[in-house]
Parts: sequence; C-alpha cells; structure tokens
Amino acid sequence: MRTEVIRRGNGLLLLALLSIVAGAATGVMVSIFKLTLERTTRLRTELLIDAHHLRLAGFVLAVVACAGAVATAAWLVRRFSSYASGSGVPEVEAALNLALPPAPLRRILLIKFVGGTLSLGAGMMLGPEGPGVQMGAVGARLLGTVFRRPWTDLHALIAGGAGAGIAVAFNAPIAGAVFVLEELVRRLDTRIAIAGLGASSTAIIVSRLLLGDGPEFHLAAATGALPHATAATWLLYLALGVLTGAAAVLYNKLIMSALSLSDRLSSWPIEIKAALIGAVIGAVGWLSPAVVGTGTDIVQQLLGGGGAGGAILLILVVRFVLGGACYAAKTPGGLFAPLLALGALTGFLFGSLCQAAFPAAGATPQAFLVVGMAAFFVGVVRAPVTGIVLVIEMTAAVATLLPMLVACFTAMLTAAVLENPPIYNSLGQRLANELAARRAPGAG
Repeated sequence: MRTEVIRRGNGLLLLALLSIVAGAATGVMVSIFKLTLERTTRLRTELLIDAHHLRLAGFVLAVVACAGAVATAAWLVRRFSSYASGSGVPEVEAALNLALPPAPLRRILLIKFVGGTLSLGAGMMLGPEGPGVQMGAVGARLLGTVFRRPWTDLHALIAGGAGAGIAVAFNAPIAGAVFVLEELVRRLDTRIAIAGLGASSTAIIVSRLLLGDGPEFHLAAATGALPHATAATWLLYLALGVLTGAAAVLYNKLIMSALSLSDRLSSWPIEIKAALIGAVIGAVGWLSPAVVGTGTDIVQQLLGGGGAGGAILLILVVRFVLGGACYAAKTPGGLFAPLLALGALTGFLFGSLCQAAFPAAGATPQAFLVVGMAAFFVGVVRAPVTGIVLVIEMTAAVATLLPMLVACFTAMLTAAVLENPPIYNSLGQRLANELAARRAPGAG
C-alpha cells in the first residue's frame, strides 16, 4: 500500500513538472506567433493605406493579395492537415475523447503557425487563440509522448496545453485554466486542474518576459477608471444581456449556416472558396483597414473613447456578417477574439444610447462595452465563468464585475430559452459527423 502511494505521488509530481515544461514551451510558441502576427498586421495596414495612392490598381492589388494569402492558408490545411482548420477547440475536445484519429503532431504545429499567420495577417475576422489552443495542446502531447506517460497524464497535459494557449493569446492565465475545466473536460479533476494551472501559469510568465506585462486592453487616461454600477443601471444591464444573448444565438446560426453553405458548394475547391472570402476581406480592408482583423484594435479605440455611433453600427454589421464567412473558409483562426469585438461594439452602442436617454443614471459606454464583451461571449460559448474571468483579466475593469454577472445571466438565459446549443457543441457534432463519414465503408 505504501509503495502504491509513493508511486502515485511520484506520478503526480512528474505530471506537474511536465505541465510546467509544456506551459513554458506554449508560452514561447504562442508569443512568437503573436509577435509575428502583430508585425504582419502592421505591414498589412501600411500596405492597404499605401495602396490608395494607386487608386484602382491599389484596390485590385489589395484584393488579390488577401485572396492569395487566405487561399494559401486553406491549401496548407487541405494538403497537410485538415484538423488544423478553424478554432482548434472541437479538435482538442475530440482528441481528449479519443474520437480523433492519430495525426502527425509536428505537421499540425507548423500548419497552425504558418496558416494562422497568413489567414489572420490577411485580415480574416478570426482570433489568435485558435492557433494558440492547438499549438499548446499538440506541444503538450508531444512532450508527454516523449516521456512515455500513460493516457491519464497525456489527457491532462493536452487539456493544460490548450488552456495555456488561451492564456498567452489573451494574457489571461486564470481564464485559460478555467476554460480547461469548464469547456474542454467539463468536470473538476485533480490531475487536469494541476496540469491546467501549471501550464497556464508558466506560459504566462514566459509570455510576459517576451511580450511585456499589463492587461490586453488599457483604459485611456481621459476615460478614467470605470464607475461602479448604481442601482439605476441594473435594469439596463439586464436588457443588455437579453440583447447580447439574442445576438449570440443569431451569430451561432450564422456560423453554422456559413459552414453548411460551404458544404453544399462541395464541387468548388476549398482554395477557391477561401480566396473569394479573402477577396472580400481585402476589399473591406482597402476601404477601411481598421475594420478587418481580430478586432482588438477596435476595442482598444472604443475603450479610449473614440468612435462615432453611425460608424460603429456599420462596423458591427460588417463584422457580424463576415465573421461566419471567415470561419467557413476553414483556415486556422479562433472565435474568441471576434466574439469579444462584437460584444464590445454591441455594448458600446447600447451604452451610448443609454447615456443619451438616461444621463442621470451615470452609465458610461465603456462600462457597457466591457460588460457586452463578456455577455456576448457567454451567449455564444455558454461558459460563463471563463467569459467573466477572461474579460476581467483583459481589461482589469473589476468595477464591472457585478453588472457582468447580471448581463451574463440574462444572456445565457436568453440563449437557453431560444434553444440554441453552444457553438462548440454544434462544431463538435459537426466534426463527429465528418469523422463518421470518413470511417464509413466506401469513404474516400
């Protein structure tokens, strides 16, 4: 009995040490990816602005360049690793459930990095956490395989590595660890909790050495600290939750409809479909470079107090419609960042209206923006703790915590009443159907 206890203790200690190593490796990989993406995005913006000097030729050049980059990313996924497309979360969940067949892990790492740089660098409305999740999970699995760990440890390392990828992508270590338990495994397990906390904490330490400290978003000095919510604003935050919950349901349906439309166009090569979407993104980017991309620049601008109502509404509509199309291109890229941007835009618009209609309430558009980010995320993903912790860590706006609870409650309730499944449930079922079709007799 004593020998067995010692063996288990040693196994747990080794798992903890491996999770720390996996977190450090994820911190390096995802930080380098973020730096590469940052420079690529800056280059894209500069080229799109300079293209205006060429007029029509510049417009054509922008469209062709973006279309080519997105098409190349789609070709890399189709040619080398179909499981590297999209957000990576359904694929990680399938791997944890042993539903995903073995795949060349190093190949997935490379395709996620290169394909994600091309896709997001071209301005696709996707997020960096998609590549980050899968790079972290795959890297952790490779590490566990090298040390010949049993499946229980591999399972914990894969989940912990995925959470570390989210932690680095958004500079939100607690949210990364919480996401592992709330969404990926959906249970409280000691080994997984240790791996998740170890990987996320180490990953964020490494990433901050490379990327710097501080939250992802900053409130401008002119805006000041966000005020605590007064009793007069509670009903307004309840209404914002209903609005974002209904919008989240519509967005979920839009994503699944875009994927279904892509399936119906099965006779079209995936590269052609991706190129068409990339061409649209290039055209929109040429007209307004700030509209395309992950959306983080838009959120930061609004937090600083910038933006006119009419322009924000137009940006919201464009990003809402094109978000599903971008995901249907099946290039590497996540859903978190575009969800947060849509929630921010919705919250800012709603808050601006409330400020004009009820000036005595003391509400600010920036407070509604922060709350809207969490509420829209919760309405789409149905992971309330992750959504709240993620936004608090990204903004350091602790004063919005109670209004966030109120809005997330009504957003989740609205989505549930409308009987719309969480997005990762729908995407997971879709992946399961694809895997079943591939295994069917006569499948090519």
